[in-house]
Amino acid sequence: MNRIVFATGNEGKMKEIRMILDLPDYEIVSMKDAGVHVEIEENGSTFEENALIKAKAVWKETGGIVLADDSGLEVDYMDKKPGVFSARFLGEDTSYDIKNQYIIDQLADAAEEQRTARFVCVIACVMPDGSTYTTRGTIEGVIAHEISGQNGFGYDPIFYVPEYGCTTAELSPEQKNEISHRGKALRDMKKKLMM
Repeated sequence: MNRIVFATGNEGKMKEIRMILDLPDYEIVSMKDAGVHVEIEENGSTFEENALIKAKAVWKETGGIVLADDSGLEVDYMDKKPGVFSARFLGEDTSYDIKNQYIIDQLADAAEEQRTARFVCVIACVMPDGSTYTTRGTIEGVIAHEISGQNGFGYDPIFYVPEYGCTTAELSPEQKNEISHRGKALRDMKKKLMM
């Protein structure tokens, strides 16, 4: 069976990735499953640069097909922060409860139309021959007034999707994968892998 190594140790993310990619001919494994333990410094200034940095670092260890993602939340009222620093925002070990409340507090004086935000996800792929490409997906929404929902992870409990009338943490995993930034970017990547 062919193997795809996904450059993450996040089990929540791996579950989503396996559900969305759904490639019967491939075993999709995490870095941990592949026995890769490299320190990767994400020092790119764009989601594309960071995703490629991760994919190339793992590919050097494993060869084969490696995928990586870089994703984050852009809040317009905060000059598109946290952006590429979403995972490390307010410090790497800061809980998302604190990060989410901080963002809500930052928008305390924002008018409703100023609460716009988006999730961005870029998937990078390194093929066995070392060639690379990326796909990008986004989902538009607004920052909620309070933390809400138990599904998902990260900033999902404060990302409100008006068409669904709830946060992405209140959607079922199937609904979320259908509309999410990661779902869109992964489905585009799946098309490329099946070419």
